[in-house]
Order: sequence, then structure tokens, then C-alpha cells
Amino acid sequence: MLTLPLSTAAAPVEVSHVALTVHDLDGMAAFYRQALGLEEVASAPGVSRLGVAGRLLVELRADPAARRASPREAGLFHTAFLLPDRPALARWLRHAADTGLRLQGASDHLVSEAIYLSDPEGNGIEVYSDRPRSAWHDATGAIKMATEALDLNALVQAADRPWSGAPEGLVVGHVHLQVGAIAEAEAFYGTMLGLPVMARYPGAAFYGSGGYHHHIATNVWNSRGAGRRSDPATGLAEVTLAADTAALAGIKAKGGAEQMEDPWGTIIAVQAKAG
Repeated sequence: MLTLPLSTAAAPVEVSHVALTVHDLDGMAAFYRQALGLEEVASAPGVSRLGVAGRLLVELRADPAARRASPREAGLFHTAFLLPDRPALARWLRHAADTGLRLQGASDHLVSEAIYLSDPEGNGIEVYSDRPRSAWHDATGAIKMATEALDLNALVQAADRPWSGAPEGLVVGHVHLQVGAIAEAEAFYGTMLGLPVMARYPGAAFYGSGGYHHHIATNVWNSRGAGRRSDPATGLAEVTLAADTAALAGIKAKGGAEQMEDPWGTIIAVQAKAG
């Protein structure tokens, strides 16, 4: 039986997949296959659906006429791909070095170890693995997150074998969004979607389900005061969440629907969890 990371296996709400609007469909699909080891799980004219073991993680939608999204507007900060364990992250890091991927940063967040890069059209990507849940909390029981330097040399030593493509347990662990204001974001993601705020940074909030450190994050670091998005534009087209029966009923009871827009026009779809 396939064992997925805690964010998927135990949480009432999880991230299912993201959809991106792109200019160069073939080039972007090739990047996600090469960089992350994703494989095509389905296709249609103008669309490439990529994932692992038949599970959709990233849908690329071609729109050559879409304007190039500004890094200052609301939308995607990064899509975060969660690997099953630290050795898997170390194997991926070695793969990144061997293939010349341009990394943009690496951080120890206490709850996780994370490496950052962007795809060819500027969409942010995080590749990470979680520390054990027992290490996530401070003395009061609150989740403790930080941004500290990550020792990549120490991490790569944990690689127990070469990278051989995305492991079956790879999931979209969280999606980090740019928004115009944190208070409005908390009202939507925290209240409407029922995701408690698990941690806060200056200018950012992190929302999680089932005790997970975060499935959604929002920040105003580049986008403070941003208004509604103007589509069509490249970048994030949609985030799809999967919710269990009780969580889905709770969202609908608060006026939510299977497809909603946050205050900045980012589409959030909610579907029932499989099984």
C-alpha cells in the first residue's frame, strides 16, 4: 500500500494539484519532467497534466496570448512539492546539482528543510521534506517555524542512492500565495475554508489542516495592497484542494462552493477526497 506524507494521509483538507497558465507548453512540461521527475498522466489539446503514479500534481494550460504576470500582483509565490523523507530530498538535491538546475535558495524552517527554484516562466517552486511531527512544536505546544540557513553539504550526505525520478509518495504539500492583505486572506482561508492559522511571520500567515504546519500560506512581501488579478495572465490559474466529507460540508455550510475566488481573484476549487 502506498504511504503518502502526513499532509495527505491524515489531514481533513489537503492540496490536490495546481494549474498554471503558460506560454510555452512543451518547454514547461519538459522542465517539470526533467527537474522533478513528473510524468504525463493525461493530456488534451493545449493542456499537459503531470504527476506521479497516475495522480495529477500540476496541470499546464497553454495560452500564448496571456499577458506576463507581474511579480508584484496577487497569485503564486510558490508550489511546494513534498518528498516522503530526508534521504529523498538529498537524492533530489544531488540530481539538481548533477543536471545544473539553478537553485535560488535553501532554508531550514525547523518543521522542514526546503530548497527553492523557479520554472522557466518564473513560477516559484519549493522542494522539501518534513521533520518528524514531534519536532514541530515549542514548549507551549504551538508550531514553531523560522527561516534559517540550510546546510546543503550536510543534507546531500543523506542521499542513500541516486535519484531515479519522482517517488510515488511525492505530493503538493502546500501552496504559498501572494495576496494584498493578510487580514482579508485570513478571513477567506482561515474562516471560509476552515484552515486554522498555524503560524505567522511578519507579513505572512500559514494555514493548516489536521495539525499540519501549513497547506496554504499567504504573504504580502511583494504584493502588499494588490488588487484583483486581471486575467488571462501567466502563472497560477487554480489551486484544487481535496476535503473529506466533514470538511467539505463545513465549507459549504459557510457559503463556500466547489469553485470559489479569494479576494484577489485566485480560483480555489474544492473536491471530495478519493476513497
